[in-house]
Order: sequence, then C-alpha cells, then structure tokens
Amino acid sequence: MKTKSQNNNFAVLLQNYFYKRLIEQRNYTRDTVSTYRYTFKLLLEYLRDKHKISPDAVALKDLNSKNILGFLRYLEQDRHNGANSRNNRLATIRSFLKYTAYQVPTSLPMVQKVLAIPMKRFQKTLPKYLTREQMQAIMDAPDASTWSGKRDRVLLATLYNTGARVSEVAALKQSDVDIDKSISVTLTGKGRKQRVVPLWKSTTKQIKSWLKYLKTESDSPLFPNVCGNFMTRSGIEKRLKRAIEKASESNPELKKKTITPHVIRHSTAMALLQSGVDITVIALWLGHESIATTHMYVEADLAMKEKALRKMQEPTQKAKRYKAPDKLLKFLQELDLC
Repeated sequence: MKTKSQNNNFAVLLQNYFYKRLIEQRNYTRDTVSTYRYTFKLLLEYLRDKHKISPDAVALKDLNSKNILGFLRYLEQDRHNGANSRNNRLATIRSFLKYTAYQVPTSLPMVQKVLAIPMKRFQKTLPKYLTREQMQAIMDAPDASTWSGKRDRVLLATLYNTGARVSEVAALKQSDVDIDKSISVTLTGKGRKQRVVPLWKSTTKQIKSWLKYLKTESDSPLFPNVCGNFMTRSGIEKRLKRAIEKASESNPELKKKTITPHVIRHSTAMALLQSGVDITVIALWLGHESIATTHMYVEADLAMKEKALRKMQEPTQKAKRYKAPDKLLKFLQELDLC
C-alpha cells in the first residue's frame, strides 16, 4: 500500500469542501451532506480495495478519470447500482472537483477530464403504486396493543396522507402538526422548502390519540424511536417491511411487490389523481418544483386513459380503398428498373 505523503492535500480539500462549501456556504441539509459523505466513503473504499491506496494516503491525482471510470463500473457491476444512482455519485464527485479546481488551479487539466465523463442515459420507468385496499391492509397491520405498533400505525397513515418523503416524515416534530386550527402538518422538503399539507379526519384522530403517549415538548420528534430520538430512514424502512410482512398474510399479492416509503408517496399521488384532484394541486401536495415531474402519474394511470378514450366518439367514416390515378398506374407499369 502507498504510505501517507506529507504533501498530500486531498484530506484538507475534502474537509474544507464539506465544512466550508457544503455546510457553511451552501447551508445544505444534514440528509444532503450525508448523501455526499456516503459517495466519498464508497470511493475511498474502492481505492483501498481495488488500487491498494489506503484512505489516509489518497492524493488528489488519484481522482483521475481512469480511476473514476473504474469506480463507476464498480458501482454498476459489483454493487448493482442503477444508472440513476451511478449518475448521482458522479455528480457528487464533479461538484467536489469543481471546488478543487478553484483551490488548486494546477489540477484543472485532470478535473476537466473527469468533468468530461458523461452521465449515463437510462429508461425512466412508470411509478409503482398500491391500491387503496392494499395501503389500508398495510396501515392496519401493526399491533395497536404495543407502543411501537401504535406509532407505526400513525406513521404509515401520515406517510400515505401527506405523500411525504421518508426523510420529511422522519424529521417531523410535534410542533409541525396543527390538529386544532388548520388541521395540517408542515413538512420541510428539499432545499429546506416548507409546505403545508391538510390532514384527513382519520389521520388527525390517530395523531391526537398518539400525542398522549409522548412528552409535551414541541421540539420533540413526532415519531420517536425507542430511545426517544428521531427515527432514521432505515428505521422507518424496517418498520414498513414488518408491516408488509404482516399484511401479506391476508393479502398474498403484496409479497410479489417491492414496496418502499417512496412507493407509498406514489400511491398518495395516484389516489389524489384518481379522485379528480387537479395535477397542479398534486404537485404542490408532493412538493414538486416542476409540474412536469407530476405528469408521470398521468402516464401511469391506465384507467384514466381508458376513461378518456370512452368519452371520445369513435370515427364512423368507413375506410375506402385507395385507387391510384391512371397516370400513376401507367408510370409504375412503364418504370424501367434495369
């Protein structure tokens, strides 16, 4: 393995990138910083395992285009990451190297070669979603006789009601919920953008009952773990998985589906769309920056397309056989192909 070099400035650059660029200057959220951090964790592990470069010996020159291309292949072939995940990792590395080019101008030629690595195109699939009946079975699955079961029921109901991202629900505080006046919940989404989502009567009733089991502190988590701290993304995914396993006992079709918190978000959007809610309202509900993102639900709803087709009047004109004019027939007959 390479030994640590006294002239190695990669570690300093990386630390400054996180502390000064991402946190201090850009004021990125904890989740975003965590995503960036994980990319570099994977990259350093790749350089250690594939190129025998220990993390503390990595130099800026080791982030050359050849090694980055190898890392991207490793993500796809060894870790079985999709093109979208691969592109996100590359975007993180690009961001760091752009910062590096300003700090170390001599690195610009190497940086330009990495920036020239293209994003991989991929086919966008239609969103997967659950029916109302399937969602109801999952929400009813947790054991309401236990503390964690009560929490999971309210958690799943809130996820489905709001269509929130899992990170948004995990970060909810008791003060984010208003069950007295507006009957709504305030979610903090990407870029710290807030949006207010109304609550159904059933969800409001569940939250009101759940609050009795919590400490009356406004900054406390709405859905705490057993230690009283905010639940993590993986923690929520595990609780959802357990609810699905229970619901699958009476709904075998759920075993065939890959269900994540994001599938619940898609299910909310589809339920709103099928209920006749305008697509612009759904975009606001989900916190989409562009309505173009929300249009994918219209593409996925075959029933809506069939309904629109039934409203269209079918053409009644009988098809007539085309008869070529005499001049055209004469041309074809006399055409010399030799």
